Amino acid sequence: MRKQTCPLLAASLLWFFVTASAADKPPALSRADLAAADVLRTRALADATAYRLVESLTSEVGPRPAGSPGDKAAVAWALREMQRLGFSNVRTIETLVPHWVRGDAEFAVLAPWPQNMPTLALGGSVGTDSAGIEADAIMVKDLSALAALPTGAVQNKIVFFNLRMERTRDGSGYGSAVTVRATGPAAAGALGAAGVVIRSMSTSNARFPHTGTTRYAPTGPRIPALAISNPDADALERQFASGQPVRLRMRSSARDLPPALSANVVGEIPGTDRAQEIVILGAHLDSWDPGVGALDDGAGVAIMMGAGKLIKELDAKPLRTIRVVLFANEEFGTSGSQAYVATLAAEADKHVLGFEADFGAGPVWRLSSRVNPAQLPVIGQIFRSLGPFKLVRGNNEAHGGADLEGLTKLGMPIIEPSLDGTTYFDVHHTANDTLAQVDPAALRQSVAAFAISAWLGAQFPGTWERVTTPAPPRR
Repeated sequence: MRKQTCPLLAASLLWFFVTASAADKPPALSRADLAAADVLRTRALADATAYRLVESLTSEVGPRPAGSPGDKAAVAWALREMQRLGFSNVRTIETLVPHWVRGDAEFAVLAPWPQNMPTLALGGSVGTDSAGIEADAIMVKDLSALAALPTGAVQNKIVFFNLRMERTRDGSGYGSAVTVRATGPAAAGALGAAGVVIRSMSTSNARFPHTGTTRYAPTGPRIPALAISNPDADALERQFASGQPVRLRMRSSARDLPPALSANVVGEIPGTDRAQEIVILGAHLDSWDPGVGALDDGAGVAIMMGAGKLIKELDAKPLRTIRVVLFANEEFGTSGSQAYVATLAAEADKHVLGFEADFGAGPVWRLSSRVNPAQLPVIGQIFRSLGPFKLVRGNNEAHGGADLEGLTKLGMPIIEPSLDGTTYFDVHHTANDTLAQVDPAALRQSVAAFAISAWLGAQFPGTWERVTTPAPPRR
């Protein structure tokens, strides 16, 4: 015989379990906010604003290395376009940036089989005198191989770093290889080398050498550093494989000029009930100079401005303020992001959520995050709202990007719609970084994914709690 439950007791138990379950769940995004996200998706996939922006930036401004006339022109362009698109509180945050000039460069094999090869100086490299450097060469794979050489093995020689970069979707192949470019010249110089040439940090088989920053030790020697393309690195490797002595010549007129004034450019969509809380959308305005910076980071600039413009045009207004920041000098030292954090230190804790686009034009293929675990159900809701894009659900170990690093170290949560980097490093930091590399359909999808994620992040009715666990090491 079944025991009968007292109706009053049953009702009390039901209330307890319902309220206990509700207490374990963060507040849900509203139906109205999710419906607005659907509107954003439809509009973004039909909107050409982002493509027109990157077209305008690359055509009217072109290359934008820190401290250059192009850098100044880019700041003026960004102010004009932010105002034209109707952003509020458009302004600049000024900062000093380094001003390095690439000049021109030459690289040649003199023996055993002479030939000239296209080359680029690494960013920040010193130049040679007008006669250049002629020396015997030694080939190593990476920094570990360099360190394992006998004492004096590289003295007065040109070191050729021959590390092949792996093609990956998430950029991890670059992360594991780029140390050679960043610190290889300093390491070789400390051992007495006369110069360095590297196999480009690139996945391309085209004859486009790549550039990017190299860093010298403050008290160590500064030696010239060049990069050659993958096919030319293959050819040079074959010269070493002959078993005959390899002799090289390199010349560069790269040089440092005094620091120059640049600026971050800021525009906002003011919030309503939580206007003091900031959702930041970051990209960087500068670029290297061999190409016109269409993918790095003209596309990121266009994605963030395009996403902001679409959110601004919704009938509904965001709960929190959405702030688009186009940072100065990401490529050569992140001066702009450091100035941003320093200038706004008193309100750093008001930055409750961050997004960054600095990995090409897309499409977005994954949604990752770095949030307090209590907010992971919200990330799940955002992921489901992005369902038509068939994204992969990433982990909770996102880094954001270099320009948001200062804020993430202070505990700001990150949502990361990951841009597909499978072919990004075919073009990255080369003369081939042009508008032709931007796929308009991929760019529209990327704008849609960022706009939806930023909108829903701004509308979350709960609290974006600070993240207190250290970020995992970058790959």
